[in-house]
Amino acid sequence: MIPSIDELLAESAVLSLPMRTKFRGITTREVMLIRGPGGWGEFSPFVEYDDQESAPWLRSAIEAAWDGPPEPYRARVRVNATVPAVSAAEVPGILARYPGVDTAKVKVAEKGQTLADDVERVRAVRAEIPRVRVDANGGWTVDQAVEALTLLTEDGDLEYAEQPCATVPELVEVRRRLPGVRIAADESIRRAEDPLRVVRAGGADVAVLKVAPLGGMRALLELAGELGEYGVPVVVSSALDSAVGMASGLAAASAIPRLEFACGLGTGSLLETDVADGAELVDGTLPAGPVEPDPERLRALAASDERTRWWHQRLRRTYTHLR
Repeated sequence: MIPSIDELLAESAVLSLPMRTKFRGITTREVMLIRGPGGWGEFSPFVEYDDQESAPWLRSAIEAAWDGPPEPYRARVRVNATVPAVSAAEVPGILARYPGVDTAKVKVAEKGQTLADDVERVRAVRAEIPRVRVDANGGWTVDQAVEALTLLTEDGDLEYAEQPCATVPELVEVRRRLPGVRIAADESIRRAEDPLRVVRAGGADVAVLKVAPLGGMRALLELAGELGEYGVPVVVSSALDSAVGMASGLAAASAIPRLEFACGLGTGSLLETDVADGAELVDGTLPAGPVEPDPERLRALAASDERTRWWHQRLRRTYTHLR
């Protein structure tokens, strides 16, 4: 049963979280936290998403706050470092925030940057981290992807290349032309009406799954099971969540029977301040468990009245798409 709008808003908080480094083109992450009988949930679709695309995010927040997490298989989850599109000189400082981590995801294909910038950044990461994966967010054409991935693998293998191109046919073609590079699908799964289409078409070796865009922890687990039938392993990743949203990602990852790859659930270090103290990285792993926001931080990080009204209106509009 879906709680009413009044129940969702009764114990909610809209927050503005400052970021250490520009990521996804933003320097402040706005989130709306909702408290229910099962704990806290997070409603935080990016501001450019329309109401229909935001509906799974609200469904996910309701699941976390009313139903709580699924039963886990493991207490801790191995995570990767996330390196934004910074200069090569800034890489050691970024990686220092991830003690014990042996895998790094490096952002590439950033607007306003060059392929040479990407190569130098990946090189700097390789000097410190043994396993490297790159994420282009669909920013390359097929020819650009082939050229870039060929250069990026001259000094060593990539664990995989995430969403090198935007469309499923392009991913299929890149995978055909570069059989030695694993291709991971992200946007082609979480923003698709049929999340299995890219796998059926032969466009992905790995699936990157995010709790909120898929509608919750249990929806992610169901899709992970279906992908497993195709022999496609999954990586659970964050959507630049606060500690509350990250807890749902860690809970989902802890409930997957077999995790072959480190998960992208260490992005809390991209935030200058979070709603709760981040869990301590131990040997490159984070614990799966509930998060209770700090009341003082909820007050200190509260968004303006104008932005709070905007999020309340957004929730009301999105709510109409839940049924």
